[in-house]
Parts: sequence; C-alpha cells; structure tokens
Amino acid sequence: MSKSDLDAAGILDPELRASYELCRQLNAAHGKTYYLATLLLPPAKRPYVHALYGFARYADEIVDDLASTLSDAQKAEQLKTWGDNFLALYDSGETDDAVCKAVLDTVRRWNIPREHFEAFLHSMTMDLTVSTYRTYEDLYEYVYGSAAVIGLQMVPILEPTDQKAYEHAMELGVAFQLANFIRDVNEDLDRGRIYLPLDELAEFGVTEEVLKKRVATPEVKAALKAQIARVKELEERSRIGITMLSPVAQPCIETARVLYCGIVDAVEGIDYEVFQKRATVSLPRRLRVAIPAWWQARKLWRKAAF
Repeated sequence: MSKSDLDAAGILDPELRASYELCRQLNAAHGKTYYLATLLLPPAKRPYVHALYGFARYADEIVDDLASTLSDAQKAEQLKTWGDNFLALYDSGETDDAVCKAVLDTVRRWNIPREHFEAFLHSMTMDLTVSTYRTYEDLYEYVYGSAAVIGLQMVPILEPTDQKAYEHAMELGVAFQLANFIRDVNEDLDRGRIYLPLDELAEFGVTEEVLKKRVATPEVKAALKAQIARVKELEERSRIGITMLSPVAQPCIETARVLYCGIVDAVEGIDYEVFQKRATVSLPRRLRVAIPAWWQARKLWRKAAF
C-alpha cells in the first residue's frame, strides 16, 4: 500500500521514498486512530500526512521516552539540536535526517510556514520545563504549538475552499489535545505533569495535591466534566470547517473528529474513573464509523478522477 501511495504522489527518489516510508511506519505504530483516518484520504495525499506525523512523533519521543536515561536538561539539549538543524535546513530542503527528509519535502510541496514548526518545537520544550498550568490561557500557549499548529500544517494538504478552514482546524486540533489530556491524567502524573488548568480545578475544590491522590472523587469527576464541556464546545465550533476542505478530504477529517472527540464520551462511559481505567473508543465503534466513511471516500475519489 505504501509503494502505491508514493507512486500516486509522484515521489520517486529512492532515499525520499525511504524517508516517507519511515514516517508511515511511525504513524502506523504509534498513532493507530490517526493512521486509520489517514487511509480515508486519496493515496496521493497520505504520504504527506505521514511525514507531518513522523516529525511530531520523533520530537515527542525525545521528550517523553520513559525508558530514556537522559535528564530533562539533556533531553532539552537533544531536542534543541535536532530542532535547530531542521529549521536551519527549512529553506534548502537538504538533509540526511531519515525523518526530516520527507518532512522538508512535504513543506516544500505544500508551502507550509516555518512558524508552525517553530511553535511545535517550543511546546515540546515546554514539556521539559513546565509541569503545571494555572489558567487555560497559560495552557493554550502549550496546546497552540502541540495541537493547533498540527491542524494548520494539515490544511494546505487538504486543499481548503475557504480560508476560515484554518481557524476551525485549530479548534479541532485543540479539542483533540484536550480530550487526550482528560483521558491521560493518570499517565501524565507519572511524567510529573498536569495539563488541566489548576484554577479551573480549584473551582470544584480540586487541588494539585488532591489530583495526585489519584482518586476520582465527586469533586474530581465534576472538574473533569467541566473540562469535557470545553472539548465538546470546540468540537462543535470546528465542524463547519470540515465542509470547507476538499470533498475528498472530508471523510478522513470527519472520521478523526468522531473518533478522537469520542474519547471524552468514553471517559463519561467509565464514570470518569481515569485513574483506574483507560478510556478507549471501542473497536465496534471505530468500525461503525470507519467502514461507511471508507465507502464514501472511495466514491469521492472516483468522482474526482473524472
């Protein structure tokens, strides 16, 4: 499948193909829901989405590899060296880095602004220096770079028909990220981080110390319910943006919306017991969403070919 996708995208250079394939493998191994949604894109677009995922995943591995023996300071230096090298080569597009070769090719083909990658790298660095966020405004500095810019990077590949699609892509990206934060409260505590705004938790009588006890008290559940409300609001505002993308791209993003934002439905389904269980979108639910989307996508590809 990967070879045919690369052929369809006109990516013929052997080294470049190898880089795109590595990014695809990273996507398939670490972003299963994201990868599933990507398969709903026309084959010619998939390699570019895999490349953007590969960039984000590689940086995230530097920061969050729990098996790493490096200190946060050493990780920060490694991330800075890798990120600075990428940005230095942004204009020329020439690199020997196995991941960045495909990323820089994607940047060139789709004219993706450098500032989006700068913002992403800034947020990854924040993960090594910031452990809590007092307000949502404080947190938004992080989620802009870690999530909103992912949407901004994607939009050119999805060929928008309206520039407002960029604003709505940011909303959807942030909704995805906030849903992950709610699901992953327990895992993030293991990493020494809390991604829920402490001032908002305090409105329900939940302090940092209370959260670290890892008990879903009525107060904690009420606080999580309020955070879920923000995800659903962002999701609802973003939906119009999907209609502003190329028709052939819409099944992919719609499927991603339903599955990713469905994480908060899963949290509700386990009665907010995020410390004892991991909320997941069930396989039957994924199939009920993905299979009709697949047939719709194929019809749109055929229509676009004529």
